[in-house]
Amino acid sequence: MNCPSCGGVMRLEEDKEFLRCEFCKNIVFPEKNDDGVRVLVELSELSCPDCAVPLVHAALEGWRMLYCGKCRGMLISADIFVELILDLHAHSDGSGAVPRAPDSKDLLRRTNCPKCQRQMDTHYYAGPGNVIIDDCERCHLNWLDYGELRRIARGRDDTLYRERT
Repeated sequence: MNCPSCGGVMRLEEDKEFLRCEFCKNIVFPEKNDDGVRVLVELSELSCPDCAVPLVHAALEGWRMLYCGKCRGMLISADIFVELILDLHAHSDGSGAVPRAPDSKDLLRRTNCPKCQRQMDTHYYAGPGNVIIDDCERCHLNWLDYGELRRIARGRDDTLYRERT
């Protein structure tokens, strides 16, 4: 991406949700998409486990992740996963519908970790939202299909309320 002010090269800042021009130091915050994700344009070296297209660096409410622009799946570090969910849950208006039960057939899917290429563990998420997620314990990564993070954040879970009070 080129700087809209001077045409210089924009670089993604480490752990930030903006790009900075190397020449004039201009800062650009890309617009959020319909999912609330700020796609940071820069491609990662990892590919989507479903679509096989390169994942892009992205941010959601200030939390960095990798994002698939095609299927809108999210690769989130296990190191920030719980904090991200707590943050999203705190900002949720609680108006989400009661989530449907996940399809148990989804437990049979086989997803390879974008980092190590080994099969991820597919399981019911232990918190709210009635979702099935994939994680790689070796790489400390969680893969969420489109809409799963939103369902988790909007789900009712008394343990989340106890932790925040």
